[in-house]
Amino acid sequence: MAVVTAAPVTLSDSQLLARFAVGERSVLEELFQRYRGLAYRVAYRLLGNEADALDAVQEGFIKALAHLDGFQGRSTFKTWLLRVVSNAALDLGRQRGRREAQSLESLARSDHEQQEPLTLEDPAHRLHRGDLRQVLDRALAQLPPAQRQTFVLHADAELSYREVAEVLGISIGTVMSRLYYARQKLRALLQPWMKS
Repeated sequence: MAVVTAAPVTLSDSQLLARFAVGERSVLEELFQRYRGLAYRVAYRLLGNEADALDAVQEGFIKALAHLDGFQGRSTFKTWLLRVVSNAALDLGRQRGRREAQSLESLARSDHEQQEPLTLEDPAHRLHRGDLRQVLDRALAQLPPAQRQTFVLHADAELSYREVAEVLGISIGTVMSRLYYARQKLRALLQPWMKS
């Protein structure tokens, strides 16, 4: 006779927050584990620097925990947290003078001057995944902050237009507009590395 074991119960964010509200502090670890990877990806894409992204995630989680009583449930916890983390990342980027943006811009200019456009079909010049990621990071760094934030939340965090609108406190039409212009600029910036 086979013994049937119950599958582990995964509590929803709402259930975890309800437990936190009655004093069960240990649930915060579950929320952190659930969203730390996603929060890091968003912060990294906004800042382009691993150390800064880790700082932004830490700062974002600290701010979120400090203001958890202010979370009113009008959006999902995930979108609220990503708003806090992305704002922390943008604040950190402004505070540090966006030193990476200037160095990436000069690096992109020197790389562009030294390399001929590559095609993905040419095996001798095929871009490695890491190289492509660097090229994309440089292009993202050249987007205006509002477009970069919108693009990262949609593309890297895989949020819907509605969720991005909730995170940023803007209309869905504004999300669509920012994404359109971000894609246009990225397409132009990445054109030298793509087959025509």
